[in-house]
Amino acid sequence: MVSSPEAPAGTAAPAETAPTRREQRTITSQRRILEAAVDCLIEHGFAGATTSAIQARAGVSRGRLLHHFPSREDLLVAAARHLAAERVAAATARAVAEIDDRVTGSTRVTNVVEMMWMSFHEPHFWAAVELWTASRTNEWIAGALLPVERHLGGVIRSSIDRMWGPELVGHPRYAQLREILFTSMRGVALAYAFDHRDPRRDPHLPQWTDTALVLLEV
Repeated sequence: MVSSPEAPAGTAAPAETAPTRREQRTITSQRRILEAAVDCLIEHGFAGATTSAIQARAGVSRGRLLHHFPSREDLLVAAARHLAAERVAAATARAVAEIDDRVTGSTRVTNVVEMMWMSFHEPHFWAAVELWTASRTNEWIAGALLPVERHLGGVIRSSIDRMWGPELVGHPRYAQLREILFTSMRGVALAYAFDHRDPRRDPHLPQWTDTALVLLEV
């Protein structure tokens, strides 16, 4: 690995400059708009996440919204990036923090499987589903969303690995199990769009747990 050249002796590293008041207003305004867009996707779906609805929820002028995001597609794809960078990252970090590293064996497997399953019932999951559905018939959104989703998939899998812990991750069938659980849970969760049940009582949950115990030989 090539290391970076060292600065001359006595030369201080350049300090990071704080954003100006105008730049901070821009950052705050964009964040407010993106949060409003995600909330509109969750509450009203893709069809209801209009620029007018997002503008009203964000409490900004039409001109300011269009200055930051010239089209609805630009805004909703930016919302997807925001969703990945902010809400999903925060949720996965919370899940990792809730795992007690002292818990091992079958108890850890049971806890992690349930936590993985419940993550598909977070509000941000439904915002993502709305964008996936829209991308089926909108090539522009599909093309813009693909790299976002690939990056997000890597972040989520990395977090899942930390939840399972190095001992279980080291099992030769772990990668196979992770993909089985991830894709199966995502598919089953879609039915909750119309079938409002308690996900903790889903009949698939003990099946996923049994599959994990068998494949990981716990």
